[in-house]
Amino acid sequence: MPKVESPYTRIDRTVLDSLRPPSLIYWAVIALLLLGVATGALCWIYQIAVGIGAGGQNIPVAWGTYLINFVFWVGIAHSGTLISAILHLFRAGWRNPIARAAETMTVFAVCIAGLFPFIHLGRVWVVFYMLPYPHQRTLWPNFQSPLVFDVIAISTYLTVSSLFWYTGMLPDLATVRDRASGLRKKIFTVISLGWTGKHEQWRHYSRGYLFFAALATPLVISVHSVVSWDFALGIVPGWHSTIFAPYFVAGAIHSGLAMVLTLMIPLRKIFKFEAFIDMNVLENIAKTIIFTGLIVGYAYMFEYFIAWYSNNVVEQESFVWRALGDYSMEFWIMVICNTIIPLFFFVKRIRRSIPFLLGISLLVNVGMWYERFVIIAGGVAHGYMPHAWGLYRPTGIEMGIMLGSFSLFFVFFLLFAKHLPSMSMTELKEAVGKGAGHA
Repeated sequence: MPKVESPYTRIDRTVLDSLRPPSLIYWAVIALLLLGVATGALCWIYQIAVGIGAGGQNIPVAWGTYLINFVFWVGIAHSGTLISAILHLFRAGWRNPIARAAETMTVFAVCIAGLFPFIHLGRVWVVFYMLPYPHQRTLWPNFQSPLVFDVIAISTYLTVSSLFWYTGMLPDLATVRDRASGLRKKIFTVISLGWTGKHEQWRHYSRGYLFFAALATPLVISVHSVVSWDFALGIVPGWHSTIFAPYFVAGAIHSGLAMVLTLMIPLRKIFKFEAFIDMNVLENIAKTIIFTGLIVGYAYMFEYFIAWYSNNVVEQESFVWRALGDYSMEFWIMVICNTIIPLFFFVKRIRRSIPFLLGISLLVNVGMWYERFVIIAGGVAHGYMPHAWGLYRPTGIEMGIMLGSFSLFFVFFLLFAKHLPSMSMTELKEAVGKGAGHA
């Protein structure tokens, strides 16, 4: 009689099978992505050599795709904290199979976002003047500058999310260590930090993970609120609004959840995770995207209400220009992709269809990128003084750097997925135990 495989053994086997030596197709994809990274690096080197004028920024549009991509990647990072921390506190079991990949996405997206302020500076080698250190020239950073806000917010978020991610991996790293050999075993012995699975270690682990979840939860709100203040503190029509903080937070979670779908759908197919990342998990993400999409749609409408209720002619005219002016195409792409297309998830057949889930998630990401474009470029392009109006279009250099950022993100994620456990074996086993207990 064949031996019946226990659920715990099946979880270990499924996750550890994903860490087997990669195929040639995997390395071909990595090589293609590295070509994109090299393109971005060469474009950045060219910009450093020639000057920041290699980009399309101008007067009055001094903030271009570099700040657009910065806000976009910070937004992508927020879904990892939402799924891992907030849903962990609410004990939502459907998060368990996707929590690890979402946490990883958070760490990598924050790293990519952190590059763009340096790229936007132009003369990146003088960045140390922003640091608050004493020296004989008595040059101190302007702590009211949005750039300093961003440095503090991003470094704090990266530190907490990295510790949260690494803490959650410790038991799984020890599992890989116990089944590895040679150099791989030595590496995992070091990074598993002496985990033995004793009761005292589990007690400290569960408390520490819960602590980081509680600490990371307010960061979801605070970090992107700080990013929104980059704009809300500026006296620019369409920017100077108190709705920006909740508006940016909802938009960040909206784009991040879409990126989770974009990453998890191919991952579950390639590594045969369908038994764990089932349609119920993907459907719950789709339902959450409906919720965040409705919030974003409400924010869009409320912006127009504020402009009308203020009776400020300049504010009203700037919002009319958004919808009907030079950036009207970008505006309507934003509105349709972020608020109307996610409503298709109300149809059960659509939200349980893999092609529709992947397609709509990609469209939401496109729409959220254009949202940042409309806010950043569209805001300063049409200010108070008509003689100072101007348009902005990205140059090939900026597009190359943007390509490099997306390529670098996917390189990091693919390397992670093939060399570290991309699903939390610990949390999947906890779910099995709870299910058995209820039975």
